[in-house]
Amino acid sequence: MISIDGSAGEGGGQILRTALTLAMVTGRPFRMHSIRAGRRVPGLGNQHLAAVRAAATVSRAHLEGDRRGSGEVLFRPGPVTPGDYPFATGSAGSVMLVLQTVLLPLLLADAPSRLDLSGGTHNPWAPPFDFVKRVYAPLLTDSGTGLRLTLERCGFYPAGGGRCVAEIQPNRALAQLSLLQRGDIQQIRATALVARLPARIAHEELAAVRKALPEVHLETDVREVDSAGPGNAILVEIRCRYITELFTAYGQKGVPAQQVGARVAGEVRQHLDAGVPVGPYLADQLLLPLALAGGGEYITGDLTAHTRTNMDVISRFLDVMFEVCPEPPGRYRIVCRPQ
Repeated sequence: MISIDGSAGEGGGQILRTALTLAMVTGRPFRMHSIRAGRRVPGLGNQHLAAVRAAATVSRAHLEGDRRGSGEVLFRPGPVTPGDYPFATGSAGSVMLVLQTVLLPLLLADAPSRLDLSGGTHNPWAPPFDFVKRVYAPLLTDSGTGLRLTLERCGFYPAGGGRCVAEIQPNRALAQLSLLQRGDIQQIRATALVARLPARIAHEELAAVRKALPEVHLETDVREVDSAGPGNAILVEIRCRYITELFTAYGQKGVPAQQVGARVAGEVRQHLDAGVPVGPYLADQLLLPLALAGGGEYITGDLTAHTRTNMDVISRFLDVMFEVCPEPPGRYRIVCRPQ
């Protein structure tokens, strides 16, 4: 039985999701205490609870502590069982985090699966649907797996009500990734999503992005989308020869559209100036595919607390090690290899 302190390192829900994924893949049970103990509202929230229950359903696990606000969970997995599953967060909680919790175990299973996911698809505290579809999933697909993602309806915070479908064709093994350069930039595209809000908000956000990135050849698009409640997001996709990255900012009541556009442009500027293939959010999420493939490497910028904490959790379940090799200025090569 692996014992994990959920308040260690970054101390967020990612610790729990990583542990769930690896427990399902390895069959090793764990007990986690002090879950999100340092957060304003500690313990399991709706989206964390949905991820725990989804993992338990997929792996026929024995589960204790699965209640809202719980600070401790016992998870004893059985065999991963592919199938057709509906999962809901019951709120605007991120369904993309639920998907990422069960995705790799189902990719490594012996039969296809279909997940019908409802809740938040565009949530400020999680990767949006577009990031998973355009950035994360293609890297897994290049590793020999099949993943088809379809967005049926956007779900913005706080109304939620979104829906997407994931169709998973398993491969039983992941190939090792090597992402040491991004290659030539082929396209930079900014897309502003608006639901039940004036379209001028989207145009003002895009104008702010263009102003902040005057030297960038920027393609732009405004999309009015269906949603249960009002919502707005601006997505900037950087498509390069070897990898695609995507950065997002969300509109908030009382925050000028120009400020939202400038915020995402700042993240894009930082990424372009760094010259690295892998951005800070993807750097965290690639650790699991690398570890389950038995190795791999990538180059990124300054490491986040999420990334360092994820390395520690992975090493509790798998016999792999991560090396962080500085490649100045401000670049790091992350190498995963068997111990």
